[in-house]
This record gives sequence, structure tokens and C-alpha cells, in this order.
Amino acid sequence: MIFAELSALATAPVLAEVDLIKLLSASKGIVLGVVIVLLTLVALCIFVIVYKLIQISQAQSQSVSFLDRFWDSKRLDDIYRVAEGLKYSPLAAMFRAGYVELSKVKKGRDGESMHDKMEDTANIERALQRAKVSEMTKLETLLPFLATTGAAAPFIGLFGTVWGIMDAFLAIAAAGSAELSEISQPIAEALVTTALALLSAVPAVVAFNYFNRRLKVLNAEMSTFGNDYLNIIRRHFF
Repeated sequence: MIFAELSALATAPVLAEVDLIKLLSASKGIVLGVVIVLLTLVALCIFVIVYKLIQISQAQSQSVSFLDRFWDSKRLDDIYRVAEGLKYSPLAAMFRAGYVELSKVKKGRDGESMHDKMEDTANIERALQRAKVSEMTKLETLLPFLATTGAAAPFIGLFGTVWGIMDAFLAIAAAGSAELSEISQPIAEALVTTALALLSAVPAVVAFNYFNRRLKVLNAEMSTFGNDYLNIIRRHFF
């Protein structure tokens, strides 16, 4: 008898086909709520990752184009016209902010003392810094969502799994039997929440680290450009 059962197990398929849609539709109660939350997180993560990829790629590509024109041009007003057409470049935004502040300074420069000139330079520097902070704030938008999802999703999934397995054991106690056919379905439903949690958490963490690295590089480029731009202004206008 034992050998017959072992033989049957040996000849059974190693992998059973998992009907994920069926498992999800069979979920109920707390587990169903967890599934809905995790599916929402998966969808939002996909949207955020695609959006940030496009946003940061546009910022970097337009910044490269702007730097080429910046160093090739001889006149600031020509560069300003180019910068106006590069709406996604943080470097172009910094240039526009500095150019506007420089224009204000130039209008009231008659008879300025050295102290006034130093104050004018400081005003331009602050304008560049404000523009840099503003652009970085835009680029960092939604990154906290990815970080939070990566940290919280596994625990949400674990909660759903624990609750689902607890329900399975309560059903076993109520039925008075522990047949595999009776407990496999609810346990599988419970484990689906863990799978969904990983499906949202892993891409979120990877994407967060990837975008964070690209933004660090872009932030360094903005700092370097700000210093170079300010030095040019000091040499030619003060």
C-alpha cells in the first residue's frame, strides 16, 4: 500500500499549473483586502517607474544639449533663448534664473561700490541655488513612494499570508480533518499575497536606487555648472 502511494507520487507532475487569476478571485475577507492593496501598489509602481524614467532621461538629455550650446556660445542672450526651449533641463532652469537676476542687477549698477557689487554677486548666487533646489525637488518627486513601497510591501504581504494561513487552520479545526485537498487552496491563496508583495517591493527598491544614483550625478553636474556660470559672471560683469 505504501509503495503504491509512493509510486503514485513519483509519477505525478512535478509542477502543478497555478491559476493565479483563480486564486486571486477566490480570495476573500482580509486576504482579499491585502490583495487589492498590493495589486494597487504594483500598478502604481509601474506608473511611477515609467514616469521617472522618462522625466530623468529628458532632464539629462536636454542638459547635455544645453551644456554644448552654453560652452559654444559667446553671448548670454543667445544662450537664454536656447534655454527657454529646454523646459526639462535643470541646468537651463538655473541659467534662466541667473540670467534674470543678472539683468536686474545690470539695470541699477551706476555708481555701485565694491560692497554693492559683492551683494549683487551674492544675489545671483542665491538665485542659482534656489533654482537648483527647485529643480531637484521636482526630480525627486515620487521617489519617496518607491522607497516606502519597497519597505512596506513585504510586511503587508506577510500580514496577508499569516492571516490567510490562520484562516486555513481555523477551517481545518472546524472541519475536523486535515486533508491536503482541503487546505491547499486557502494556503495557496495566502501565499499569493507574499508573491504580490515581492512583485511590488523588488522593482520599487531597484528603481529607487537606480534613480537616486542618476539624480546624484545630475546634482553634481548642477553644482559644477552653477560654479562655472557664477565665475563667468564675476569675470565679465563685476
